[in-house]
Amino acid sequence: MKIKVNDVHKFYGSGGSRVEVLRGINCEIKDGEICVLLGPSGSGKSTLLNIIGGIETADAGCIDIGDDCTKHMNEKDLTLYRRNHLGFVFQFYNLIPNLTLKENIEVCVYLSKNPLEIDELLKTLGLYEHKDKLPSQLSGGQQQRCAIGRALVKNPSILLCDEPTGALDYQASKEILSLIEKVNKKYRNTIIIVTHNDAIKNMANHVLKMRDGLIVSDYINENPISAGQLEW
Repeated sequence: MKIKVNDVHKFYGSGGSRVEVLRGINCEIKDGEICVLLGPSGSGKSTLLNIIGGIETADAGCIDIGDDCTKHMNEKDLTLYRRNHLGFVFQFYNLIPNLTLKENIEVCVYLSKNPLEIDELLKTLGLYEHKDKLPSQLSGGQQQRCAIGRALVKNPSILLCDEPTGALDYQASKEILSLIEKVNKKYRNTIIIVTHNDAIKNMANHVLKMRDGLIVSDYINENPISAGQLEW
């Protein structure tokens, strides 16, 4: 699903402490792209991701999602938008500790009109043989795979990943990025990855660099490399 960001501004605080964290963002992310949103802490990248995801609202400007505009959505519309179109993956897994891996993924099946088949998804994630284990019995990388499965099982058209490798070591990070790459090829989701890791941009189709609430670079990567080839 195509995403268009139109002159988006966002402020935090009030009076003398009022700070503009997004200062007129304009960009377009095409259907089926892997887009990396790159920048240091405080650049505004997670705020932009949250506005695209309908978690926060812009103070000015709007987001066009396909043929819809978030500016015209009330709270119910935003809830349906998140439910029907979005999958979220965060730095921390937030799995339910007393549910098995498969049950953690099944939690989100009931939010979708057209969910993916769970056993097939588990095989795609490389988790089928671990499906009856609890989160405490899994490695960090396996738990993040489960979190990705929970986001994917709804069959979302957009997958939003906020620092998905931030809590992982080098090898597990590359495995998760390879999985995201595999998911994009298999399910053709539009994927946005927020990161401060400069190397990850090399696997993306589209790179947006942010600094101080502005996009300072917006380009198409003509020759992306596979996630397995990334080094940092």
